Amino acid sequence: MDLNGFNGAWLTQPALWAAAAIALVILLRIANIFRYIPNNQVGIVEKLWTTKGSIEGGFIALNGEAGYEPEVLRGGLHVFFPFMYRIHKSDLVTVGQGKIAYVFARDGAPLGASQVLGANDTEDRADFQDVRRFLLGGGQKGPQRKILREGTYAINTTQFAIITDERVYGHALSGQERGVLDAMQLTIAERWGFAPVVLAADHDLVGIVTVHDGPSLPSGEIIAPEVGTDLRDDEIFHNNFQEPEKFLSAGGYRGRQLQVIVEGTWYINRLFATVEAVPKTVIPVGNVGVVIFYTGPHSADVSGDQYRHGEQVLNGGRGVWKDPLLPGKYAFNTYAGKIEIIPTVNFILKWVRGEVGAMKLDENLSEISLITRDAFEPTLPVVMHIDYKKAPMIIQRFGDVKKLVEQTLDPMVSAFFKNIAQKMTLIELLQNRASIQDESAAQMKAKFESYSLDLQEVLIGTPRAANGDHTIENILIQLRSRQIAREQIETYQEQEKAAVQERTLNEAKAAAAAQSALTQSLIQIKVNENEGAAAFARAQKDAETRKVTAAAVGEQSRLEGQGEADRVLAVGTANAQSTKLSVDAYGGPEFRLAEQNFTKFAEALTKINQPLVPQFLMSGGQGQDTGNAGLIPTAMLSSMFGRMMPDALERLKEEAPKADRRTNGH
Repeated sequence: MDLNGFNGAWLTQPALWAAAAIALVILLRIANIFRYIPNNQVGIVEKLWTTKGSIEGGFIALNGEAGYEPEVLRGGLHVFFPFMYRIHKSDLVTVGQGKIAYVFARDGAPLGASQVLGANDTEDRADFQDVRRFLLGGGQKGPQRKILREGTYAINTTQFAIITDERVYGHALSGQERGVLDAMQLTIAERWGFAPVVLAADHDLVGIVTVHDGPSLPSGEIIAPEVGTDLRDDEIFHNNFQEPEKFLSAGGYRGRQLQVIVEGTWYINRLFATVEAVPKTVIPVGNVGVVIFYTGPHSADVSGDQYRHGEQVLNGGRGVWKDPLLPGKYAFNTYAGKIEIIPTVNFILKWVRGEVGAMKLDENLSEISLITRDAFEPTLPVVMHIDYKKAPMIIQRFGDVKKLVEQTLDPMVSAFFKNIAQKMTLIELLQNRASIQDESAAQMKAKFESYSLDLQEVLIGTPRAANGDHTIENILIQLRSRQIAREQIETYQEQEKAAVQERTLNEAKAAAAAQSALTQSLIQIKVNENEGAAAFARAQKDAETRKVTAAAVGEQSRLEGQGEADRVLAVGTANAQSTKLSVDAYGGPEFRLAEQNFTKFAEALTKINQPLVPQFLMSGGQGQDTGNAGLIPTAMLSSMFGRMMPDALERLKEEAPKADRRTNGH
């Protein structure tokens, strides 16, 4: 045995095994018997050979022909027949949050003559993850109407190229196809198509939509009518152009649309429709918007037979709308119509060089050259107002307010005031300005009404001259001086009237004051008279009362004195004899009688209750003589004694003989 040969063969055997293993691996790799697909990828199967031959049309083998198969392989280990298949790995399609991806079909039915995008009007045509279903369902090649929203998709990128903002997902693309897809990506990016349309509420924007697919507009139309706006009809409600198939099913046309989109987020295929954001139409307060509509149905004229300056139509029709838009904010399609803002507040037109009103309607007016009889030129502003209901008539007749002002009012007003000014001097014009303004306003108001205008007031301004010319200023100074003199005369006259009135007023005040004092004195006199009459009546009453009282007291005293005298007389009679003797003894009866009477009278006075002198005193008024007041008691006493003494004497004379007889008898 040759040991050396055996050892050499034994030494080369591991190398052969290694080589064989490497060769086997290479063979298996080339034969594509075992293939592993990661879970973040798909496997696109390409059949290299088959007894069925090659595909006859397209490049997706639906019937087992050689070519790219419609199905994809998902993650895992797959076993194939050797040398029959080639497996191409492709990443899963990922669309980011809030993004839009576009689909380009490389195989399928050709697009129609008027089509721009492939139809996805059935579920088969809209399934981009099942190539077989898509192709058998009649899916069309080219860019698709349906878009992909955010998410991850297992798509056969050999059949469908997916265009995102970051990359283009596509397999086995030729240089020409790569160029087409890159151009599509650029176009979409220019239209901001990888993001939804966002109209923020705080920006006050409205979206004007232009559709790039579908049938063309009829002849004579420039704006596509609104379709598919009924939310209740799910088959045609396209939800603001987000579902192109429903839009076309509703009868939508390509071109600029009458329907607009407002605030919100809208996922719109920018290859199907583009959106132009324009500001909303704002009609300020004090204005109205007259709509001139370029589309819509043709309707009858509603302006009336008497108005022959154009036609008005009902709102929504083609032409000038009868009812203007009131102040507010409108999502108006500025391509479908035009809104003329008409002021309804008073505005001023100034025919003054270098001065323009707030609304700038008179910015093209030339200054009116009013030439007075003495060759001066005053200025002229005019205040106007437009009835909002008549605003459409103005637009219908003139197109806009500026044309009305420049083409009609300017020559009419200029001619009118030139005729007035040439008949007067400057001073006459200024002095009669109020009457001229009233007259011109009345006459021009009627003329303005024929143009659907409401003239409020005509104002004639202060005249002016060129720089360095002081003639008008000197005349105005003279006019002011003259007026000041007139005012001074009137002031003096008024002051004179005031002085006269003041004197009359003072006299009236003095008379009023004296009348007041006189009235007070008359009232006081009347009061004094009433008080005197009352005092007099009281005095009379008191006097009568006192008189009656005094008479009663005197009578009582007299009666009591008479009784006492009778008693005394009886006693005296009893003592007559002794008395007589006593009288005789004293020298005679008269003397003795008098002595006895006074003695008795004194005793009687001590016994009576009445005072000898009355306790009241009657006197005269103030300033009257009161010297006789003290005579009253004396008179009373004299009267009393005068009455009592004769009676006593008579009785004594009568009783004396009786006493003598009794004495003698005894």
